[in-house]
Amino acid sequence: MHTNRHAQVPSRDGTAAKRAAAVALLGCAVLPIVGCITLKDPPTTEEIRAQTTLAGLTPEQQWQAGAVAGPAADNWLASFNDAELDALVVEAMTNNADLRANAARVQQAAGYVDLAKAAGRPSVAVFGSGGANYGGGDALQVFGVGVSWELDLWGRLRYARDAYAATYASTQADFEFARQSLAATMAKSWFTATETWLQLGIAEDMVRAAEQLVMLAEKRWQVGIGNEQDVALARANLGTFQDTAKQVQLAHSQAQRAVELLLGRYPAAELAARRELTALPGAIPAGLPLEMLERRPDMVAAERRVAAAFNRVHEAKAARLPKLTLSANVADIQSEILQLQSDFENPAAGVGARLLAPLYQGGGPRAQVEIRTAEQQEAVAQYASLALRALGDVENALAAGQILAERNELLQRTVDFNQRALALAQTSYRVGTTDLRAVQQQQLSVSSSRFALLRVQSEQLTQRANLYLAVGGSFEVPPEDPETAATSQISPTSTAAR
Repeated sequence: MHTNRHAQVPSRDGTAAKRAAAVALLGCAVLPIVGCITLKDPPTTEEIRAQTTLAGLTPEQQWQAGAVAGPAADNWLASFNDAELDALVVEAMTNNADLRANAARVQQAAGYVDLAKAAGRPSVAVFGSGGANYGGGDALQVFGVGVSWELDLWGRLRYARDAYAATYASTQADFEFARQSLAATMAKSWFTATETWLQLGIAEDMVRAAEQLVMLAEKRWQVGIGNEQDVALARANLGTFQDTAKQVQLAHSQAQRAVELLLGRYPAAELAARRELTALPGAIPAGLPLEMLERRPDMVAAERRVAAAFNRVHEAKAARLPKLTLSANVADIQSEILQLQSDFENPAAGVGARLLAPLYQGGGPRAQVEIRTAEQQEAVAQYASLALRALGDVENALAAGQILAERNELLQRTVDFNQRALALAQTSYRVGTTDLRAVQQQQLSVSSSRFALLRVQSEQLTQRANLYLAVGGSFEVPPEDPETAATSQISPTSTAAR
């Protein structure tokens, strides 16, 4: 019985050898054809814009809000000349959890590219089986090596590879924009922390001034030249300023915690803010609208997502066509129980091919093409939407900068006039030519104008950071080698994660 069963093991006769040779020749004939298939290129940036309302944007287009002539520059963080801010940004780049998550997504995208490349390469596997027979002797022992390779006849695997490569590029660009956004957010949060600390100083000054007015009102009442109403008004005024100081104190602690969270620290509100606002850098060139769309990392990422969607469409179309897989194996067969045929030789080898041509799958492949096509249309629409928002970011930042500069001049004069008026009102009150209400009102005017001036000055710094981010400038000097840049940007977060 064992002999008859083993008689079914294939032998390496002349017919099998001829078939193997035929399959090998078929593979050799198909390989040049596969290599000659040319993939379609994704749409260029100009072609993408032609499908949107951005088609009328020309290289000569100028910013409507007005900007300094010249190309946008990098290394904008250095323009604030703030060593503390520089150190905080470096710490945030290393420890910020959101940025580390972005870096991990870049590494994931790189892994998917490797997987897509592997799908287009031959697969080699080792196989074997064996066991012992309780009746004595060894069971059938098989050990072999097999090779399998799907020929990319229609470019399906290469389109998939290119789609993952485009996704990887978009993830890298998103990561770079996340770094730039983190630097800008850190700068704005740092400015806010300084602003609230200075506001707290103003509020405390007004509390002390109000306390002095209470003492003065009480003394005037005691000597008979004042009245209880003046004392009550002075005390009410003191309470108003004390409440304002508490509100500013809360705002400052919240600003401290915001900075600490960006740094990856525990939000303990222990960070010491700068004791004066950073000087506003001089006017910067914003470049041209079209240049901005080509240099902003988030726009580069959006354009790469369109390319990925394009490749997915053609991958889905190629999936509807036949697939051809070549295979080959070599095996050594040994057994003390089964008797091999007399003409069987070890090792045994064979080659084969498998053709899979889908005939009917319920409309699934066609639906997949439609889905991928709709995804490409979505990617184009998202590109247009992001581009319009990016253009709006620059225009708003430029317009805000102009208005804030004008407001700064107006409020500076207002503070000077209010302080002069307060000094005159206090002098009049001491000599008895005016009542306390005039002094209180003037104190409120001084406090309000100082707060407004400080808010505008801080907002100028914030809008400058917004402008830097909007025009696509990097906060540091970019490395000359883009590949080195990508590696250096990811390595700090990767090291921190380990």
